[in-house]
Amino acid sequence: MKEYSIGQMSRQTGVKVTTIRYYESRGLIPSPARTEGGQRRYDEAALERLAFLRHSRELGFGLDDIADLMALAEAPSEDCAPAHEIARKQLAAVDRRMTILAQLREELVRMAHVEDPGHAGECRVIEVLGNHRLCMGTHDLSDASANLSDN
Repeated sequence: MKEYSIGQMSRQTGVKVTTIRYYESRGLIPSPARTEGGQRRYDEAALERLAFLRHSRELGFGLDDIADLMALAEAPSEDCAPAHEIARKQLAAVDRRMTILAQLREELVRMAHVEDPGHAGECRVIEVLGNHRLCMGTHDLSDASANLSDN
């Protein structure tokens, strides 16, 4: 059976060592066996689990959702509907974020496209940033980011 050090796990998956330790502390990766010197030794299943985690994070899933998805992956006879619901929820969060980002882009285009920017005292960018009422709409990403975070 092949074993991996935490550094090897990191290199193979692109996940930082500190993040691997964090995932371990959250129970997303089981605590590995240790050598007499205390070095972590992971097996192939842990490497696959870490790759699953990384891919899930790249798609924006939160850690709680990933834990639920991993539990489903380990219970192949369970109904897959919860996994689809988690994916649909994530898709909705991405759609909300894209809508807000499109609005942000429009606002930035409005601010940045001035023929003669002039002096700082007359700068449209500084003026709009100082007075939110000059914006076309709201552009708070906190709601859209909530489902894309480390919950």
